[in-house]
Amino acid sequence: MPLEKTIQVNAHTQVLVWKITESFETLHQGVVLSKNSKERLQNMKSLSHQCGFLSIRQLLLAAGYQDADLTYDENGRPHLNDGKFISITHSFSYSAIIVSSHNVGVDIEMQREKIIRIADKFINSKEQALLVNNINLKVKQLTVIWGAKEAMYKMCNSRSLSFKDNMNVEAFDLTDESGKCEVSSENFSKSFYFYFFEMDNFMLVYTLL
Repeated sequence: MPLEKTIQVNAHTQVLVWKITESFETLHQGVVLSKNSKERLQNMKSLSHQCGFLSIRQLLLAAGYQDADLTYDENGRPHLNDGKFISITHSFSYSAIIVSSHNVGVDIEMQREKIIRIADKFINSKEQALLVNNINLKVKQLTVIWGAKEAMYKMCNSRSLSFKDNMNVEAFDLTDESGKCEVSSENFSKSFYFYFFEMDNFMLVYTLL
């Protein structure tokens, strides 16, 4: 089974990454789905989404959980029945989860030049000033910034937050694979640490308080 990577971040936090290479039938093996999950799976029209859904359940198994241990709140945020925090992400041929005793977030994205064209929708002027001229490096920078903001968004569990106006990623070096970021709104202000790494042409970012 392609459990691609396991990262023991600290004593309380673990990241698990799956590379999706199997068929739908193979990914379904060993996975026992709740009634609600069966309905969700059946309603997915895309085979890619179906395989992503099942790969997450394989990751849950690898982390010691069953599908029945996972529930979602009214905002769509996942929760584990034992009280631990979980964040989930899926993009094309990769999926990942982060499980912790503390609030955490994770995001994985394919690196594509398209992100340069939409950058103005999610980066502020300070972040714009961080970008280099080299296209490949700029794509990496923007993918990290997007991933950090997406992971923070999941941690805050608030649909009112703006990636551009309420979130900021401080200057970071791609070789350091870490940095600081923050959320600031009328309701609250929080600072986070983010960490990232590449796999093939994908960038995985996870955030911690």
